[in-house]
Amino acid sequence: MSELRFETITMPGADLGPENPLPPLRRGGGSRKPDTSRYPGFPAEILRNMAYGNVANYLPYTMQDRYGRQLTERSFRAAILENETLRATFVLELGGRLWSLVHKPSGRELLEANPVFQPANLAIRNAWFSGGVEWNIGMRGHCPFTCSPLFAARLSQPDGTPVLRLWEWERIRQVPFQIDAYLPDGSPMLMVRVRIINPHDHEVAMYWWSNTAVPETPETRVLVPANGAYNFGYGKGGPAIVEIPVVQGTDITYTTNIDRSADFFFDLDDGARPWIAALDATGQGLVQVSTDRLKGRKLFLWGMGAGGRRWQEFLSVKGHAYIEIQSGLARTQTEHIPMPARTTWEWLEGYGLMAADPAVVHGADWVAARETVHTGLETMLPRAAMDAEMERTAAWVDQAPQEIVQHGSGWGALEQGRLQAAGLPPCAGQAIPFGQESMGNQQEPWEQLLRQGTLPEADPDDEPLGYMTQTEWCDLLEGAAREGRGDHWWTWLHLGVMRYAAADYDGARAAWEQSLARRETPWARRNLAVLAREENRTGDAATLYVEACRQRPQLFPLAVECGSFLIQAERPQEWLDLVRDALPESVRTAGRIRLLEGQAALATGDLDRVEAILNEKLVIDDLREGERSLSHLWFGLHEQKLSRQEGVAVDDALRARVRREFPVPEHLDFRMSTD
Repeated sequence: MSELRFETITMPGADLGPENPLPPLRRGGGSRKPDTSRYPGFPAEILRNMAYGNVANYLPYTMQDRYGRQLTERSFRAAILENETLRATFVLELGGRLWSLVHKPSGRELLEANPVFQPANLAIRNAWFSGGVEWNIGMRGHCPFTCSPLFAARLSQPDGTPVLRLWEWERIRQVPFQIDAYLPDGSPMLMVRVRIINPHDHEVAMYWWSNTAVPETPETRVLVPANGAYNFGYGKGGPAIVEIPVVQGTDITYTTNIDRSADFFFDLDDGARPWIAALDATGQGLVQVSTDRLKGRKLFLWGMGAGGRRWQEFLSVKGHAYIEIQSGLARTQTEHIPMPARTTWEWLEGYGLMAADPAVVHGADWVAARETVHTGLETMLPRAAMDAEMERTAAWVDQAPQEIVQHGSGWGALEQGRLQAAGLPPCAGQAIPFGQESMGNQQEPWEQLLRQGTLPEADPDDEPLGYMTQTEWCDLLEGAAREGRGDHWWTWLHLGVMRYAAADYDGARAAWEQSLARRETPWARRNLAVLAREENRTGDAATLYVEACRQRPQLFPLAVECGSFLIQAERPQEWLDLVRDALPESVRTAGRIRLLEGQAALATGDLDRVEAILNEKLVIDDLREGERSLSHLWFGLHEQKLSRQEGVAVDDALRARVRREFPVPEHLDFRMSTD
């Protein structure tokens, strides 16, 4: 008998911390034509999609980068779907992540269910965590909601089967999406029905990937209905089209054969049913299948190098190595694809236990290995039956939820209010309601602008949040400013962010200067510092950053920005002076600040200070995927020490010697490769 219940689960978890109030300003994006010489033989469609839909920055979202690594017992709201065969656990506060999928008859966990919640810097808003199945919409780089609550509700199909519905409003593409998960009575597979709606009269760039973490063992083999792949990151020669399973002499379908992180986007056979599986020595493991719209399949692995192993433990605990088998709208994750105006895209995914003949699965005949999984899948859930199920679910997909158990953000409700005020159709129907009750402090000022024509002034001591970049809201605020309504620092601060997002950098500067003229705040000063940095006005940027940091020394993200810039601008002593004179201990002792202090000390030749910092077992809470700053600091220290001791220059020969004689300590080694 299928059931849906809502419970609280507990696990060790880090505190996510408050959002970063500094808007993530960055120029660039837009159409960037790829260098075709780097992608020999890649289809024209993929190359077009690589150049399409890229975003300059992640405004209006703010960063989630103030988490730590101290784990305490935490409670999370969870939804559990269960039938006779499977038990699926979704963590509603964390992007609706499918955290666990247990095959009840065998007691087997089919996913890599991370036993801890430990964010790290791998997503577009910084915070990301490993494990389970992550739902990614909008743009490449994981999802804005991966560490945020989704709307969650209960409803029932006409035959009584319970459904968990998840939904949100994605603010960059300005589209709603809907996920319906259910477990029919007796079904060997969890069904996940996804729907994206483009409510606009214009095309939008779209992206979706369902990323599934599964356990990694030496015997685990990844199987997929393909004989080739687009190789990103493995071996020599850069991106390439390769034959599988053997690439450059290595069978890449066994991921522990590979010494570095890599992505393989599989080129599914024409007309092949889209699926991917990871099976162990017994021929058992997770299989994921979908209807045809979700045509991309990918393997991601960390690799067996020291850095890859360190990343695995950094994200979880020892003994929880994993790989990801992923499914997407496009063939690769370098692409966005055009979604026509007034269009709805829908598909059905299935997740379950595959049990196949291990001798065939692990045999030398690749075609036979993949065919045995395909045959087993057709027995479990025939392609025709899955297509019919997709059609059958159309009868209830527009049904209103019966009980909302969790609210997401209030931005969808705000947009519904704007459309209603303009006499326009809603952005979503009754199936995914964005109710007024979901709005909070971040939406309230914008609702006042909509209803009363003015943005209320905020307290400059409070951290600003709730940025808006949507054209229609920009027009409302620009109109208010022209008419002198709300002529205060807060209006001009937001106008500057809006203009920056629209690539009107002169207008942004004028707005932030107006904001400073109305009220001295670190917020406008920091934004002006970013503009000066981007325009190579190094002196102005340094002055603005230091002034902003002295105004708000307790703001950790601002200190990080300031220190990073001063070191990059070859002004390390200014950073060391600021650390000494202005930063409170809580900021000064943070790992990232200590790293910046070490980099500045190296630049000024204070090697004792660098060594003392490295001897602290330095830990950077928000270390970025691919970041080598810790190993670079280690090597830089030993290069300068040898240079002084032996009176020789730091040249390529000395650098090579340091890498041989002074291996990076394990706790500092996050290198994705050692090339």
